[in-house]
Order: sequence, then structure tokens, then C-alpha cells
Amino acid sequence: MTTSTRSVGAGVARLEGRDKVTGQARYAGEHPLADLAFGWVVQAPVARGRIRSIDAGEVLSMPGVLAVLHHGNAPELAGAGDATLLLLQSDRVHHHGAVVALVVAKTSEQACAGAEALQVEYDLERHDAGFSADHPQMYTPEGVNGGYPTETVKGDVEAAFQAAEVTVDCTYATPAEHNNPMEPHATTARWDGSELTVFDSNQGAYSVKRTLTTLFSLAPEAVHVLSEHVGGGFGAKGTARPQVVLATMATRLLGRPVRVALTRRQMFSLTGYRTPTIQRVRLAADGDGHLTALDHLAHSQTSTVLEFAEQTAVMSRTMYAADTLRTRHRLVALDVPTPRWMRAPGEAPGSFALESAMDELAEACGLDPIELRVRNEPAVEPSSGRPFGSRNLVACFREGAQRFGWSDRSPRPGARRDGRWSIGTGVAASTYPARSTPSTAAATAGPDGRYTVRITASDIGTGARTALTQIAADALGVPMSDVTVLIGDSDFGAAVIAGGSLGTASWSWAVVKACRQLAAELAGGTAVPDGGLTVSADTAEDVKALPDIVRHSYGAQFAEVAVDVESGEIRVPRLLGIFAVGRVVNPVTARSQLIGGMTMGLSMALLEEAIMDGSFGDYVNHDLAGYHVATNADVQSIEVGWVDESEDDLNPSGVKGLGEVGIVGTAAAIGNAVWHATGLRHRELPIRPDRVLLGRR
Repeated sequence: MTTSTRSVGAGVARLEGRDKVTGQARYAGEHPLADLAFGWVVQAPVARGRIRSIDAGEVLSMPGVLAVLHHGNAPELAGAGDATLLLLQSDRVHHHGAVVALVVAKTSEQACAGAEALQVEYDLERHDAGFSADHPQMYTPEGVNGGYPTETVKGDVEAAFQAAEVTVDCTYATPAEHNNPMEPHATTARWDGSELTVFDSNQGAYSVKRTLTTLFSLAPEAVHVLSEHVGGGFGAKGTARPQVVLATMATRLLGRPVRVALTRRQMFSLTGYRTPTIQRVRLAADGDGHLTALDHLAHSQTSTVLEFAEQTAVMSRTMYAADTLRTRHRLVALDVPTPRWMRAPGEAPGSFALESAMDELAEACGLDPIELRVRNEPAVEPSSGRPFGSRNLVACFREGAQRFGWSDRSPRPGARRDGRWSIGTGVAASTYPARSTPSTAAATAGPDGRYTVRITASDIGTGARTALTQIAADALGVPMSDVTVLIGDSDFGAAVIAGGSLGTASWSWAVVKACRQLAAELAGGTAVPDGGLTVSADTAEDVKALPDIVRHSYGAQFAEVAVDVESGEIRVPRLLGIFAVGRVVNPVTARSQLIGGMTMGLSMALLEEAIMDGSFGDYVNHDLAGYHVATNADVQSIEVGWVDESEDDLNPSGVKGLGEVGIVGTAAAIGNAVWHATGLRHRELPIRPDRVLLGRR
């Protein structure tokens, strides 16, 4: 049971890749079940009010229609957790696109026809969907997403600004953005007697199981959630979403399997989005560019259904060695859908403001943007005074600058031209928390000499299944070919979701613990019975024993842009990111994740923008025809690399999360490059051609 070849660190192709490209992998909306019915969601066309009446008679007589669920006949739900999931429980409408009914029919087409024919009348009420920093109902939430405090203060910030030699005081804005994974949200649910089986597209089968157990007052052993293959999530599938609740309602009521798949347009209202932000960042420094004060005030929106406060200013608490520091969050509840997680929630919009402001400070101080950041590298976390774990941000900047050719850069904006194109380069820092949370896993040795590992992990396209197989093989001391890792099954026990860059760092700990214990038993002479020898592991106590230090992944983002000053068009010839992300388990999938994050950052900088029409409270560009995302033609070259490091006291594998750090800082690097190309600073995203042209007037 030994092998001379380590699997961790090898560039391994995704183990399920062939199944995916040949169509053998089944997603939540593809499981064939006998007597399957289909549900179609009916949404409110008003932003606020009450349902006066629902006339389902005509719809129920239509071909194939089996049922119309609404607040007058839907099963009663329990629990006081996520209020966005208490569907069809009252006649109130809280936002445009809210669920008001579900039409179930024998075919998807029949269900759609029934939904379109359903007559619903409303009593309208005045609504407010207008987000602004000076909204009269803006308030201070008790806390922000991730369990962070709303405000932090260190020192006398105002006195530091009055005494400063150099100051920057700017306001930055980011729009609402929507996750849009390739696979829309879908659920196929089956009720068998007293047991519920759910095939669901999510980022954590065990989390969805717990939600369904609570909502429908079911015993835990009666609920089985499966999510073996998931076509992307970006946070939109981080917890249960409406389709899984509606499918469960319908299958329980009808006693036959029911599939509910949301359309792309429905996802814009029902599955979450990144809140718009308005952020004021004030920086004060001495003549040498050393920060004396940092003040970050972030405004965002939530719904009237559920408070979700984005942790936008949290990044400013940890990045730079300011003598005095203040961060604050403000929130307004509007008649809009509830914002939720989107890749690097908080850090992505927060980094645009902070890293743009740092670039402006470098300009004001006459310093190179990298040198300014190096001069303000902290020895301990500025806001808390806690020590850092591995912090290799400066190494990322040094390596990136060498590879990018930063030393050849003229500091003067607009110095490079290529015909009608003005060329510029920019840089920004990235960071994202590196954490481990409790998970469980089981490892089994079979009588045939093979091994099976079971863990309720989720592979949303990250390559998690492959990475965990590499980790398990090394922990067992066998080749990867001897190991099968099974994931996406709530029956495998509690495990963290695929989110917050927690997945591999947390799951690998449980996998390593189970596999090492199994290997020790086998080495001690324990025989393998016919049914296999299984060892289970739980890392709850291990995680509790972690030292209280600050751990993050870091990165340095470099961008080159070409701006057509006559048309406003922006092209991106080069993006480069150098990262410090702990031990890299699989260079192939790691590179893919980092490039994916940087692509989202490019999209954030130049394209993505959900536009709210306040008159009727809806985002008007609610499909991929109107909501634009980056494609291959939008960047000529994306390169990524990493510096060697390992966070061995965070987990036995020495890994940090890398799924989200790639997006952080990219938009700011591109914005800083646009300034360097044109001499014009853009403080509002996306940097559209019309904004480039208006800035020149």
C-alpha cells in the first residue's frame, strides 16, 4: 500500500470530463423518472401589493394540467430561517418577479401554457426600488455577511485626515450583477411514501437537505438530496433556492415525480445577485506615501423579505498598514429581490473601490503603484492586531512585475499610442479569506484492493472531485487509479458547501483524516471483510483547535488595455495574475479556476450591469441578450501563476481556497490601466464606451 508517485501537485485532467463532454453526466433536470410531471413558475408582474384573486379554473381544464399551487392551497411551510423560501404562504407580493403560483402539467410545454393563461389580479401598493447613498431609509445593520461586525474603528480618523500631507477622497459605484451559471436552477423531486428524494442543482446537498427537513417538518432520514453534477453556481446555488421548495411541494401533493426548472429570465428575480454598491474611500498619507488613515464607507441594498448585508468594506480592514482605520456598512431595504452571494461577495466590489483609491493615492504621491503598496505592507492585521499566517502579497507583486515587464512602464498617462489606440497598464492587489470548517468523510477499503471515499462535497465545475481523489490517494499511499471518490449525496453526512473558497480546504481535511486512519488500521493488520472496512472522520474538534491567526489567499493583478479615444472602445490585450494560494493540488484545475475568476473580473470591469427600471421595479436586461458577459474575444491573453507556499496549520493538505481570489482586484487593475491609457479616472463600473467618451468632454 505504498506508491513512489505523489498525486498531489500533478496536473490531472478532470476525472468526470469524458462523461460531461459525451453527455453521460446527468444534471438535476435530466434524471428520467416514470410518470414525471413538470412545474412552471408564475411570477408577479408588480413590485409591491397583494393578490386579490387567482382564477385557476380555466387553467385546470387545459390539456395535461394537473394542479395549480398558490397561497390558497399550497402546503404550509415551517421554520423561521430563509424567508425567501417561504413560498406561496401569503397573498403579499414583495417584489417584481416574486413567485405567486406553480402550474404543474404532464409536459413542460403544457405547464408553460397553463402558467401564461393563469389569471391573477392584484391590489397595487406604492413601491420603492431606487437605490442611492442618501436614501432616507438607509440604516446600519447589526452585522454583515460572513459574521463580520458592521463597523470597525482604530484611532482618531478625522484628526489623521486634518494632519495628513496627502489625501484622497473619492466615491466609487458598482452595479447589480447576476451570477448566470451555465446550468439554470433545476430540481427533480420524487415522493415515495414517507421518503423524499431530490435531484437538485446546488452547491451543498447536505445544506439543502437540512432546509427541506425544516421547511416540510420531515425527519432527517426521510430526505435524500443528490447533486452529483452541477453546471456552475458562483454563489447562486449556495443554499436552497425556490425551485427545490416548489418541486417538493408539488411531488408531495401529487404523489408523482415533479421537475421544476427555472428559465434564465426567472433566475434574475429568484436566485440572488450581487447588490449594487456606492462606496466612499478616503485615504491619508505622509509625503512618502505611508498611510496615516483609511476610511471606507459602503452602501448596499437588500430586500424587504430578508436582510442581506454585503461585507463590502471588510477587505479594507486587513490589506494596508494604516495608523488609523475606520470601516462602515450601511443598508437600505427596497422592494426588490433579495441579493445573495456572488463570487467573492464583498471583496469583489470592495476591491474596486480600495484598489482604485490606492492607485489615485500613488498618483498624488508621485509613487509607482506597486511601491506604494509595498510601503504599506502590514506586519499584523491592521484592524485587529492579530498575526498573519503566510502572507506573500509582496512576492506576488515582485513576480508579476517581472513577468509583466512593469519596469518598462512610463508613469505618465497617455504616453503610449498605437495608431488610434491609447495603451495603458494597471495593477491591483487581490485577497480572499482562507478558512477551514468542519466536515465529515468516510473511507472504505474493499476486498478487491480498491478504495472508496464518500463525502458530501459539490463539484460546480471546480475540479473538486479530481483534487479530492489526488488527496485521498496520497493519504492512502496508493495510485489514483485505486481510488473512487463519491460526492454530492446528502446521505454521506455533514459537509460544508462549495462556497467561500472553503471547499477543498475543508473537505480535504476530512478525507485525509479518514484515509490515514484507514491506512493505519490496514497497516496494523486489520483484515478487510467481504463488505469492506470503513473508517469515518469528523474534523469539528480539529477545526476548533486552529490557532487564532489571520489567513488569506493573495494575488497581484496586472492589466494592459487599449482604448480607442474616438469610439470609446476598450480592448484588453493582456491580463496576468500571480497568486499565493497555499499548496496547489492540481495545476490544471487551479489554473482554470484562477483564469475563470479573472474573466469574471474583466466582465465586471467592462460589461456586466443589471439596469433597474424603478418605475416598475425590475431589472430590464434580464437575459443573456441584454445582460452582457465576457467571451473569448474580450481578452487576447490571460496568464496565471503562483508562488510556492503552504498553509500546513490550516489543514493537513496545506491548501488555501483559490476559487474567488482570481476575481478580486481584476476590475480595479483594468480601471487603473484605463486611467494610465487616457488620463481619465473611471469610478463607476462598468467602464462602457459611452462613459469613456463622456469623460473626454
